Amino acid sequence: QVQLVESGGGLVQPGGSLRLSCAASGFTFSRYGMSWYRQAPGKERELVAFISSAGDSTNYADSVKGRFTISRDNAKNTVYLQMNSLKPEDTAVYYCKTVSFGRAFWGQGTQVSVSL
Repeated sequence: QVQLVESGGGLVQPGGSLRLSCAASGFTFSRYGMSWYRQAPGKERELVAFISSAGDSTNYADSVKGRFTISRDNAKNTVYLQMNSLKPEDTAVYYCKTVSFGRAFWGQGTQVSVSL
C-alpha cells in the first residue's frame, strides 16, 4: 500500500532553515508528481510546492517563492522541501501528498514551528 512518511520538522528561529523529507513506498515513485502542503492552526490546508515526476517542473505558493525549494531523488523514493529564511507565519504541520489513480495519499505530517 502507498505510504508517505515525513520527517525533518522541528523548532527553528526566524531566519533559520530546515529540510523536510518524505519517504515514499508502495507505488512507482518516479511516475508521480509530488506535493508539499501545510496546515496552520485554525487555517485550511494549503499547497506549498509541487514537483513533476521527473523533477523537471516545479511550482510554488507565492508566500514561499524564493525561500523554499522542492526536489526529489527518484533513486531513493524521497521528496524534499528545503526551507530557508523561515518566518513565524511558516509555522504549520507540513504534509506530503501524491495522487494515484484519482486518489490522494497523504503522509502523517511533520510539525514546523518558527519562533524565538
